Amino acid sequence: MAHVGIAYKICISRYSHRIQAGFRFFHDHDPRVLDAILDDPEVAKVILTRNPVDSYVSWKIAQATGQWKLTDAKRRKSAKAVFDADEFETHLEAIQSFQIKVLNRMQVSGQSAFYLDYDDLQSLDVINGLARFLGVSSRLEALDRNLKVQNPASARDNVSNPTALDAAIARLDRFNLTRTPNFEPRRPPAVTTYVAAPVSPLMYLPIKAGPEQTVRTWLAALDGAEVDQLNSRFTQKQLRQWMRRNPGHRSFTVLRHPVARAHFAFCRYILGSGAESYPRIRRLLVSGFGLPIPASGPDQTYDLDAHHAAFLAFIDFLRANLAGQTAIRVDGAWCTQSQALEGFGRFALPDRVIRERDMEAEFRDLARSVGCTTMPALSNPIAIGPFALADVYSNEIEARIRSVYDRDYMMFGFTDWME
Repeated sequence: MAHVGIAYKICISRYSHRIQAGFRFFHDHDPRVLDAILDDPEVAKVILTRNPVDSYVSWKIAQATGQWKLTDAKRRKSAKAVFDADEFETHLEAIQSFQIKVLNRMQVSGQSAFYLDYDDLQSLDVINGLARFLGVSSRLEALDRNLKVQNPASARDNVSNPTALDAAIARLDRFNLTRTPNFEPRRPPAVTTYVAAPVSPLMYLPIKAGPEQTVRTWLAALDGAEVDQLNSRFTQKQLRQWMRRNPGHRSFTVLRHPVARAHFAFCRYILGSGAESYPRIRRLLVSGFGLPIPASGPDQTYDLDAHHAAFLAFIDFLRANLAGQTAIRVDGAWCTQSQALEGFGRFALPDRVIRERDMEAEFRDLARSVGCTTMPALSNPIAIGPFALADVYSNEIEARIRSVYDRDYMMFGFTDWME
């Protein structure tokens, strides 16, 4: 089992030595305690680890025998555990998630911990090193031998179905080779971008370069209002107040297909010259990444073939940008949608994640869920750019976008784009 040993350094003035008090926190204990101590640098953290297979088997044997520690070998209760592959994978995922959380909190707060493996408990030097870490001046001359190893055999010998254990271990990705690399910076919850209906308890969490205008128009029409009457520009405090005032509220976001979203972002923010465009980034892409577009924007020479070539060059930039290989910011208009959702989760995840193509049916259900009896029609998406995506789309574009946004395709089950 994975757990953190907590030693709180307390100095008692009437004594000449330091008093150490501590407790163990397991990964399945009440998390409210953990949040209170992880950020406190006065609390020394000792991270106790063990081979997850050994810990799982030991845990199962202890459950079967009721014997959680052993001080007298004569009283040892023997049993073989039944290895449950699904239970083990759940156990392993819980431990690893806990370890990653603790590690991240240590990194963010600039703290260090003392890592102690199960086998290290047999090393006098390591235990005395722990004393130094805790600021204890005295040293042990020998280890306490009262506690006995309860299950000295191998994990395979301690289970009644070793072939099931072998099969489960073979199925694990021990080196995390199937993990999709992700070098994107973490995104904030972006609470100031959230939009609430004027009256109905509905909250929209927009992902930039998605169907924002269509959703805003529908959300306002739901209450017979204009778009400028929507509630927006929330602070976190104001958003909490809105939630408390609107019991039964619902929140949602809308995903756009990665191909459509990348093309929208390219046309609006890079190719375009409107107030929302990014002229500085456009200049950098033209000079540093060879983006083949006129410096002042599309002109009469900019035909469909030129647009196709420029969009492909922009996709190549996206690949480098999301991989952390450029000095240009990862803008919200082209960050992965999975990262945007993780950012929302830093405050509150949306109740519903809706795909753009499913908006009509999903919005009807949303309206009913908050007591609305009318369903406004969805406005047509805004046409943007000199050429429609349907005209420029190709298998090459699909393949390149998929290589850039592989995580979104995997997480949200996107198939190839269709008009």
